[in-house]
Amino acid sequence: MEWKHAMSKKGPGKAHRAGVTLVQLMDMFPNEAAAVAWFEAAIWPDGERFCGHCGCFRTSEVPNAKPMPYWCSDCRKYFSVRTGTPMQNSRVPLRKWAIAIYLCLTSLKSVSSMKLHRDIGVTQATAWFMLHRIRQAWAIDDDDQFDGPVEVDEAYFGGKRENMSLAKRRELAEAGAGRGAVGKTAVVGIKDRDTNEVRAEVITDTTGETLQGFVREHAEEGATVYTDENRSYLGLKRDFEHDSVNHAANTWTTWSIRTAWSRSGAC
Repeated sequence: MEWKHAMSKKGPGKAHRAGVTLVQLMDMFPNEAAAVAWFEAAIWPDGERFCGHCGCFRTSEVPNAKPMPYWCSDCRKYFSVRTGTPMQNSRVPLRKWAIAIYLCLTSLKSVSSMKLHRDIGVTQATAWFMLHRIRQAWAIDDDDQFDGPVEVDEAYFGGKRENMSLAKRRELAEAGAGRGAVGKTAVVGIKDRDTNEVRAEVITDTTGETLQGFVREHAEEGATVYTDENRSYLGLKRDFEHDSVNHAANTWTTWSIRTAWSRSGAC
């Protein structure tokens, strides 16, 4: 029997999410012992304790053996209620895990790591780890936004005159263009520092509306966002922890869309 089967009751639709209040939740988990007892009852219903390593029911309790208080006679390993679950190898108290699971599963748009780290008193990195485990375990479809910190950059690609046909060069010359961004494709990209995931998008312009809209689409509100000093990013402070770097002073972020694009072979 797997732990998931014991806890995988399908929830009601959004309109019927009654759940419990935060006050009731705190009453359910007043201390760590109450959280341990709740998880054991949920994962091992009717007292049918099984080993998280091999699934065997031939187990016994080992007095004063912490943090692995149980012994499996088949695989001959110690285990706890965490073994074989998303909480395995985590030192975060089960009380905080219970609250995190509740917040993640009852929020219509899930919850960001920035909010969770404030709500339960863990670091943002720990909150991200917990949410990642919870979302994987319950296959939660969240809003798919980066929790941050993120780095955003934009650049122009293509349009090099030596690669253009004579007809294209004459067309640009007659239009009085051929320099700067004319004839090139604008691309904006965002990188999540925690996961190193990069998303890029071809854009029609690099105005504030376009660039800030891209950031808001891909980054969770309240996330830390790093950009260059392009004035089009002004206004991000309303929704994010925005910080900019000064390229003129040779202060750079650790990533640029041009470098990422080049390594991918896209240009």
